[in-house]
Amino acid sequence: MGFFTDTSICIGCKACEVACKEWNAVPEDGLSFTGMSYDNSVGLGADTWRHVAFVEQRKPLGHQETGARDLDFRWLMASDVCKHCTHAACLDVCPTGSLFRTEYGTVVVQEDICNGCGYCVPACPFGVIGRREASGTAAKCTMCYDRLEVGQEPACAKTCPTDSIQFGELDELRERAARRLEQVHAAGTSSARLYGHDPADGVGGTGALFLLLDEPQVYGLPPDPVVTTADLPSMWRHAGAAALALLAGIAVAAWRRGR
Repeated sequence: MGFFTDTSICIGCKACEVACKEWNAVPEDGLSFTGMSYDNSVGLGADTWRHVAFVEQRKPLGHQETGARDLDFRWLMASDVCKHCTHAACLDVCPTGSLFRTEYGTVVVQEDICNGCGYCVPACPFGVIGRREASGTAAKCTMCYDRLEVGQEPACAKTCPTDSIQFGELDELRERAARRLEQVHAAGTSSARLYGHDPADGVGGTGALFLLLDEPQVYGLPPDPVVTTADLPSMWRHAGAAALALLAGIAVAAWRRGR
């Protein structure tokens, strides 16, 4: 299961942020005015599981009239969330089993098992997961695991007034996203693209797909994410080979000394 977020119809209402906090009892995260944007939550973290970005651009949105006289202007708004990667580095590095893969293909943190080591934080290529200041334990989006277990959709998707956030089976969402991309291109937004939809990408595809109207980095997303633990097997092999070579050297030295 997963999300398809169509940013072309996001209105920046932040209802998804509020619904996520209310359902999951996510603590308040500051609500401070940054001075950089109307966005007051800034990014994802332990206390922000859904984040709506506001990006102001001096260009029109396809063939639409901006209503701003001679000024080409548009807002890009996008609700970001944990990607629930197919190859999840946070799972690879967790020493306690606090992070686990659910029957829905999502990745969930069990905070009562987390020891607060923080290994998962730098392991995430998207900067999604964080540690709570009070407890030191890791926290992130669970895709409302408790709601899925009783046949309900996640709170953010349920609340979204424009259906910008859609929930369902990943294969069906990928088909829906491809059809929507064709429609957006036909409307004149040639820069639109899909993000996280390719199972052959650096994280094996994600459980959160996005239709973006510009390049990923404009939204603060890595353009070519790669699972940070991809080189671990070869690193262990090289370390093992080095250890064997060292032991062999010690054995040879000891044998020569004995002679």
